[in-house]
Amino acid sequence: MRSYVLGADSEEELGAWMCRLQCSASPMGGLYSRDAEGSWFRSLFVHKVDPRKDAHSNLLSKKETSNLYKIQFHNVKPECLDAYNSLTEEVLPKLHSDADYPCDLVGNWNTWYGEQDQAVHLWRFSGGYPALMDCMNKLKQNKEYLDFRKERSRMLLSRRNQLLLEFSFWNEPLPRKGPNIYELRTYKLKPGTMIEWGNNWARAIKYRQENQEAVGGFFSQIGELYVVHHLWAYKDLQSREETRNAAWRKRGWDENVYYTVPLIRTMESRIMIPLKISPLQ
Repeated sequence: MRSYVLGADSEEELGAWMCRLQCSASPMGGLYSRDAEGSWFRSLFVHKVDPRKDAHSNLLSKKETSNLYKIQFHNVKPECLDAYNSLTEEVLPKLHSDADYPCDLVGNWNTWYGEQDQAVHLWRFSGGYPALMDCMNKLKQNKEYLDFRKERSRMLLSRRNQLLLEFSFWNEPLPRKGPNIYELRTYKLKPGTMIEWGNNWARAIKYRQENQEAVGGFFSQIGELYVVHHLWAYKDLQSREETRNAAWRKRGWDENVYYTVPLIRTMESRIMIPLKISPLQ
């Protein structure tokens, strides 16, 4: 047997070498496998996270703000989608015109590709959980909202929501002019891997900033846990393909994909069209 000592000029080059060596050694001919995940060879080079006695929400979220986000998914009866959109566009702006209402609309969409006849809404609560509870208490006393909710319920097949925090290294989701399409990429991670995900994406996000496509990145706090949502904006499907292909030509992007894929249990992509009232157009 012979031993070889390899020397790289940088950590980035080392990562690229290890990516290619590990893929070549994989029993699946370059595809990720569970055997490869647990191998001693990979464990020597995977990015490690120092043990911390703190919740990942405190380590990964923005410290300078106390924003809390709520994302809501409404599965609408197919024959009611137009009526649902009209009702939403009529009532929601009125509710948010109240200056004492500590909640902002971030975005409102219909799913174009993905789960059909679905509406997706994203809100920001400035002030965290106290602002959320303040909003809930005020809505209970708002007759217009109660009537709106009652009428809306007749149009729905199901609904679900999550409370989210935003990653510290992602863009703040600010209003933008259109027309755009939006992609919501949802990753369900293996429990215990959120810190490693954040470490990798803190480096990787720089590869996806040139075309201003990165809108916001969030992770779940209440609801289904270990869920990550990345929100992207593109002019159209063709520009989406070109922008994503361009990322693969940047040195270092492939390494991020290599290290994050083993952390994922499932992933989903939605292409969404904004409603007329959405601040993200």
